[in-house]
Amino acid sequence: MRTESPTHPVRRRSVRFRRPLAVLAVLLLSAPVALAHPGDHGPAVLLALSAALASVVALLPWPTRRITPGAAAGAVAGASLLLDLLYQGPYRLPAFWLPFEWLALLGVLFRAVRRLSDRWAGPVGGLVGLAAVLLPLRFALRTPQGGAAGPVIGVLLSLLPVLGVAGAALYLRVLEARRERAVARARREQRLDVARGLHDFVAHEITGIVLEAQAGQLPGQEPEETAALLRRLEEAGLRALDSMDEMVGALRDPQTSSYRQGSSYRQSSSYRQGGSYPQSEESGQDDRATAATTRRLGLVDLPELVARFGATGGSGLRATADLAPGTADLLPAETQGTAYAVVLEALTNIRRHAPQATEVSVRAALDGDGAVRVTVTDNGGPARKPLLRRPGSGGTGLAGLTARTTAHGGSLTAGPVEPAGWQVSCVLPGR
Repeated sequence: MRTESPTHPVRRRSVRFRRPLAVLAVLLLSAPVALAHPGDHGPAVLLALSAALASVVALLPWPTRRITPGAAAGAVAGASLLLDLLYQGPYRLPAFWLPFEWLALLGVLFRAVRRLSDRWAGPVGGLVGLAAVLLPLRFALRTPQGGAAGPVIGVLLSLLPVLGVAGAALYLRVLEARRERAVARARREQRLDVARGLHDFVAHEITGIVLEAQAGQLPGQEPEETAALLRRLEEAGLRALDSMDEMVGALRDPQTSSYRQGSSYRQSSSYRQGGSYPQSEESGQDDRATAATTRRLGLVDLPELVARFGATGGSGLRATADLAPGTADLLPAETQGTAYAVVLEALTNIRRHAPQATEVSVRAALDGDGAVRVTVTDNGGPARKPLLRRPGSGGTGLAGLTARTTAHGGSLTAGPVEPAGWQVSCVLPGR
């Protein structure tokens, strides 16, 4: 159940003033009882108590100890309706306290509709609204020779403000619910951004480090090859640390997140030589010297990526790339980044889930109507861990890339191919 928590500075100041106002309201509403006729003290006390109770509930912050705001509002409405039904005093006496109690009931109605949980806002708000609408009958029904016009007019005049207050409270409630949903979506997007960053950058770099370490265990390594291997391991580790620093910075300041709006593959020049796969010895110095420049990897980078993938797979792996002429010119830069990301993810999955593969082919070709189809096929057999899930079920791997491809108007599928192997296919519309 929602409660009014005095955590905000303005709200804390208002809470300090509410208690003195509630005490003052009780004193002012109780004082006229002493001026009533001695024979009317009993009804006057009941009327004053009903008005004072409504004022206290309307002014004080809730919950108070074990008294919830719903219970307090329900008690006020019940007491008012019960007094309407059982009041037997002079008809003129309710006229003094009626305006104060009616205004207090409107305040209780506003707070009930505005703050109570979805389960209790309707029933409690309806009960309080009914008490406010019927309150004029306490006076109108007991007026001698008043007829039916007086009660009807009193109820109608009371109904309009009640509907206005309830509508205003409901409108503010809807606005707050939208704000809460927006905040929840923003937090979820940030979590998914971090998950994508961890997968897209850190996991790929670690995969490259593992592959380099495996290659370094082969016999017959020359000192120069070992030194180059250690340099590539150092560069991959530094890139992973840089990616972690960027993600931590994004968490501290979401406005500067580099992972927003599908920009996970806008890589610095330290990634230009193939992300998680090994770089040439000469590229390391150039990358560190030009780390401030950026560019988006695209279809033209696929042959180099596939070549490095094949170089780290040992002599038994044959990796080829076939890029049809003109395909790179058909796709915008951002869409090409998505295609590159799909290929990079598919190659990483081959390393992780199909190490027995001996042939891997990457192909980009026209698919009709200006679309481009990018496929990654291997002969590693049909055994696979699930690579595709529902687009909304996660934010990493092909699951996240499926949603990203769909956002560009394309599609992404993955499944076994005959006679034995696995294929990831991505279709993206042209300009």
